[in-house]
Amino acid sequence: MGKIRISLLAKELGVKSTLLIDKCHEKGLSHITHHANTLIPEQAEMIRQLFRPPPQAAPVKEEPKSKDITLPRQTEQKKEDKTIVQAGSGIKIIQPAKIVRIPTGPSQPQKMVKVPPTKMFWKKKRPASAAPMKRKEHAGEIVEMKKPAVKEKETRIVMEPPITVKDLSSKLGIRANEIITKLLLGHNVRSTINQILTEEIVQLLGIEYGVEIEIKKKEMVEEGDVIAHQTSTRSEDMVHRAPIVTFLGHVDHGKTSLLDSIRLTNVAAGEVGGITQHIGAYKVETNGKHVVFLDTPGHEAFTAMRARGANITDVVVLVVAADDGVMPQTEEALNHAKAANVPIVVALNKIDKPGANSLRVKQQLANLELIPEEWGGKTQFVETSAVTKKGINSLLERLLLESEILELKANPQNPARGVVLEAHLSEGRGVVANVLIQDGTLHQGDIILCGKTFGRARLISNDRGIEIQAAGPTTPVSVSDFSEVPEAGDKFYVVGDIQKAREIAQDRQKKQRETALAKYQHVTLDSLYSKIAEGKVKEIKVILKADYKGSVEVLKKALEELSTPEIKVKILHCGVGGITESDVLLADASDAIIIGFYVTTEDKARILAEDKGVDVRLYKIIYDATNEIKAAMEGMLEPESREVILGQVEIRQVYHISKFGNVAGCYVKTGKITRNSAIRLIRDNIIIYVGKLESLKIVKDDVKEVRAGFDCGLKIANYDDIKIGDIVEAYEVQKIARSLTA
Repeated sequence: MGKIRISLLAKELGVKSTLLIDKCHEKGLSHITHHANTLIPEQAEMIRQLFRPPPQAAPVKEEPKSKDITLPRQTEQKKEDKTIVQAGSGIKIIQPAKIVRIPTGPSQPQKMVKVPPTKMFWKKKRPASAAPMKRKEHAGEIVEMKKPAVKEKETRIVMEPPITVKDLSSKLGIRANEIITKLLLGHNVRSTINQILTEEIVQLLGIEYGVEIEIKKKEMVEEGDVIAHQTSTRSEDMVHRAPIVTFLGHVDHGKTSLLDSIRLTNVAAGEVGGITQHIGAYKVETNGKHVVFLDTPGHEAFTAMRARGANITDVVVLVVAADDGVMPQTEEALNHAKAANVPIVVALNKIDKPGANSLRVKQQLANLELIPEEWGGKTQFVETSAVTKKGINSLLERLLLESEILELKANPQNPARGVVLEAHLSEGRGVVANVLIQDGTLHQGDIILCGKTFGRARLISNDRGIEIQAAGPTTPVSVSDFSEVPEAGDKFYVVGDIQKAREIAQDRQKKQRETALAKYQHVTLDSLYSKIAEGKVKEIKVILKADYKGSVEVLKKALEELSTPEIKVKILHCGVGGITESDVLLADASDAIIIGFYVTTEDKARILAEDKGVDVRLYKIIYDATNEIKAAMEGMLEPESREVILGQVEIRQVYHISKFGNVAGCYVKTGKITRNSAIRLIRDNIIIYVGKLESLKIVKDDVKEVRAGFDCGLKIANYDDIKIGDIVEAYEVQKIARSLTA
């Protein structure tokens, strides 16, 4: 028999390693200081002898005051009143029989009862999760010890969705890894510990584990239920409210100048105005009536807010410079306004400039289906100048006229409701939200429910920074404080019960993770037919971008001809150039498909499209686009050849080498480029050549691939028209089976 470790010997004797080390020191084995030290067989046997009880130990009467039972050291064993017997991996302690006096009554003598000895067993180590052992005492002596009964396994449990693997594991008392394995092997479902499971899968797992799982959906108290009894729509209570106006248009066409002129005019009229950018909106009075202007940076923010369900704009003012005319962003802004389905008033700005030509601008806008009233259309045109203040009052009057046509009304007696324009965390005031009240009146102290947060309106300030006690309909105000920062575009409501507001906010926070995992699925060509069959789609909305204006017109006409009596193809926006973030935002807000013809997608736009789930399709042949949409409508999609972008390479130097042609010195910006990958040469977001590489080198060595962050040299096969700043995009074509399920 060889050496034995202290830890193994301690395990054999059922004692702690520290106690064993102490015994070794008592026997002069001072070199033993750690549980990993070893003893030779003779030393080990000597230590074993210390823990072996004597062959016989006569029971001795036990002291009555002793309650706690501890394992004595060897030096104290002779003084104990119990019999200690070695038994396997533990120690048995046997108490002697005792004579106990039991009274029987006032006139009867006491009976002498002999209590049998009690055996108690100490394991070397009890699990931490085990329940404590119960002890019964009689006359100061422990006479019985027993473990509690094992709890029976539950056969029926109730759970509330969303149910994750972690939640199910906790309820069933089964390790999460075991559930994940069962899902993969038994149901072919890949999952993680925080994966939300479908109700069907949860029920199946319950059957397999022999547990009935009842999924009880909690009835959420929504804001509509909370404020429905407080809201009045009686006609006698309704009053006219101010229109909410947003300015859109091309950059440098004077949107900001017009807004500043309107604000300064208002100040000159006696209203104490101030800069309003900090609140995102301001109110202007003209002829005793008010107009509310939203201060937005552009149509992207306008559409992003609309994508979150905040359609707060009543009228859009399309600002067009009379000297420049319709520009690309003008057309984009117009399409965003049309998608929002709100009236449009055109401001022909910079009319005082020498090159101004209002007739030409009207003709351009008429071609975009924005026909002036004097030409028999419905669109109001106003000639303005931010410099000379011409047309400012006329513009305000037209906006008021438009609001009268719309019959905008609100009830100031209702509890307030509206939309968050922006929110931030202020060091002095806590969470501050800039909001626009759409209906009702907001009072100080009102309880507000806003998205996933709630709070009280402890401090209300108007657009000039003055503290007010109450604010009526169509009033922009700053409110504090909330439990956390709300998101721009969140709707807010005044409710009567703070407990209900807290419950709704907490329910929304609880479901935020589920919502993030199960994002809204936009219409794609792959899911189009099934959604048509379900009646969810009555028209296909398309955003069209191409390399030339002529291509745009041809493709637009070809797509519109695909319309049938059951389903229409609607072109929301079309333009020349690459696919931008603005296009993706419009597609996200309008549930549209983006089609690109001989153009590419900007990097930021591609990332945004992937995040939003927007379907972007790129084509080089017009009939491929029309045939795919037609096939999607008919449910006859074939497996597609999808291009997967590998990386982008920027040309930074061009070298002309005789007998070889032009060679590009490049830097790999994203992804990678391989020797065998297909490439396209892009200049100003337009594809000018598609082909293959002839060679790919690092310094003088041929390589198979070059990854992001490295320089390389490349030669495009049979093509030399390359310039500094061109982008070489590497891609590969993959065959991917299409799914018609939504």
